[in-house]
Amino acid sequence: MPTLRILTNVQVPAEVRAGLLKRASGTVAELLGKPESYVMVVLEAGRDLIFAGSAAPAAYLELKSLGLPELKTAHYSRVLCDLLDESLGIPAERVYIEFAAPPRHLFGWNGGTF
Repeated sequence: MPTLRILTNVQVPAEVRAGLLKRASGTVAELLGKPESYVMVVLEAGRDLIFAGSAAPAAYLELKSLGLPELKTAHYSRVLCDLLDESLGIPAERVYIEFAAPPRHLFGWNGGTF
């Protein structure tokens, strides 16, 4: 159930979206050591977003996964920031990332919970 939500003020052209989503999905699967068939990525581009008083390119990410290892979040942050910088030109200092490890009973799937 790993889920990555990318919310950004950057307009992402249609021809770039599919590649970004696929790359992000593979990156999350690799980082967490989980099959990509379990990974969901949500891209919300062109959103109203201001960070540090500036409308320069910025992003807010949420990475949720059952059993997310807290000791690895700094590494995850670096990899995800690199992905955004390479893909969308958003520098790491313009990115916030929220990491969450919900309890299994609070994450639903397939008509039940994990």
